[in-house]
Amino acid sequence: MNKGIVIFSHGKESSPGGAKITALSDVARERGFATESLDFTDLPNPDGRVQRFVDRYAHEKRPIVLVGSSMGGYVATVASSTVQPVGLFLMAPAFYLPGYAVQSPAPVAQKTVIVHGWNDDVIPAEHSIRFAGQHRAELFLVDGDHFLAGQLPFLVELFGLFLDRLNDSPRYSLGVVRALHRGHRAVV
Repeated sequence: MNKGIVIFSHGKESSPGGAKITALSDVARERGFATESLDFTDLPNPDGRVQRFVDRYAHEKRPIVLVGSSMGGYVATVASSTVQPVGLFLMAPAFYLPGYAVQSPAPVAQKTVIVHGWNDDVIPAEHSIRFAGQHRAELFLVDGDHFLAGQLPFLVELFGLFLDRLNDSPRYSLGVVRALHRGHRAVV
């Protein structure tokens, strides 16, 4: 049974086959979602990536969930105003950076979750704190760097719970998420 499509947007220095996308794709497929990941490796400009994304998915008929990491988080959020996903799952999103056309992107989704590392030396965690506060997004601050590589098991579990929640599954609750990974701080 296909519940919709999860579309991944990778970061500036990553690729459509990166470790996070691969792991989260497995989670999505296990839950009945189709998955796709556009290749932006030839396009360093974030707003050019947004245009490519919108050109590809503006007329998608299936329910959409967008997942973005770093620059891909920016792409997914800006594109959300056109593709109107049911959910946004963002990892260390590139918000409020010079050279990005949309300085205050507004998410258009039923649910938005952000995961950001306290030790991110590329995009300060304060950027996600600001964004989450402004848009009432759920924010998980973890002991990790920009790439969140050491947090892959947590990302996999949280993403699964996020998808369950989109499907109105009783398996998701903030208390469960907090219990999953003690030592992480959830700001909601």
